[in-house]
Amino acid sequence: MAPDILITTLIDSQPGTGMRLGDWTFTLLSDGRFRLDGGASFGVVPKPLWEKQIAADGRNRIPVALRCLLASGHGRRVLIDTGIGDRWDAKQRDIYGMERRAGQLLVELESAGIDRRSITDVVLTHLHFDHAGGACLDLADGMAPAFTEARWWVQRQNWDWAHGPSERDQASYRAEDFEALADTGRLELLDGPQEVLPGLWLQPVHGHTPGMQIPEFRTSAGTLVFLADLIPTTAHLHLPWIAGYDLNPLLTLSEKRNLLTRALEDDFLLVLQHDPRYETCRVAFRDGRFQARETGSLNGGLTAPVADAAADDTAAGRPDTPGVAGE
Repeated sequence: MAPDILITTLIDSQPGTGMRLGDWTFTLLSDGRFRLDGGASFGVVPKPLWEKQIAADGRNRIPVALRCLLASGHGRRVLIDTGIGDRWDAKQRDIYGMERRAGQLLVELESAGIDRRSITDVVLTHLHFDHAGGACLDLADGMAPAFTEARWWVQRQNWDWAHGPSERDQASYRAEDFEALADTGRLELLDGPQEVLPGLWLQPVHGHTPGMQIPEFRTSAGTLVFLADLIPTTAHLHLPWIAGYDLNPLLTLSEKRNLLTRALEDDFLLVLQHDPRYETCRVAFRDGRFQARETGSLNGGLTAPVADAAADDTAAGRPDTPGVAGE
């Protein structure tokens, strides 16, 4: 049975605190926030529905959190994703409404008393700029990895795709974010699902972009899953609510159903990378759809349900149907 560990909050937890689950201790770090077009973030879902969940600004942009997960256990210190990084000019920062300090992720690590050289492993869920943007630093003699002692875990399919994306998604990949990793001798390209450390499984999914991987920490006390862009916010728990950025939305739908069915059956703790309100949730299935049963912070306390403003809107899509994992 999973422990009762959530607290209702609307802000990111402070670095330096964490939650223990089995043999692993978890801390959420933030690389700030930015903004994306609300219509693109919710695909075919009409604005009157999605805006009940996350309000847009005057430029139709919604706030997007930039969370990274630090996991310590088994003699390893693992960082999941590296945020958006610093290589943005003034025009780009305005377009994306960036709200962050220079080097914010590295500052948060330092504030938590963690030397970046002590990071032993970096898992990049995929190489889009808001996930791999902080992987490399622009130094006087060129680009270099931000975490010099780390092994870098990437799915080979995503690495290959990032070097030759389609016209539709090429703006999401910037070679300077990750190219220097190839010269480290520490780049680990995976071919499919694999347990890379005790209890840490990397599960590829392909609807958002080919070769994205979902980290699952399977412990004796429960399972924690970092959702990346498969389910970026609690609003996207509803199966047909899929971002317009996804290259294969029907595949995303199937991948969401499989993961959420497992999460429901085994009470997974889900970490939300991009939700501007909540860090974590567990799921329930009620009123014909997957919903957040609990939302809150990684760092402990009471639980509370999240209001589902679209629950009674039939236009939000047909009811979800829990499937059998692996279908």
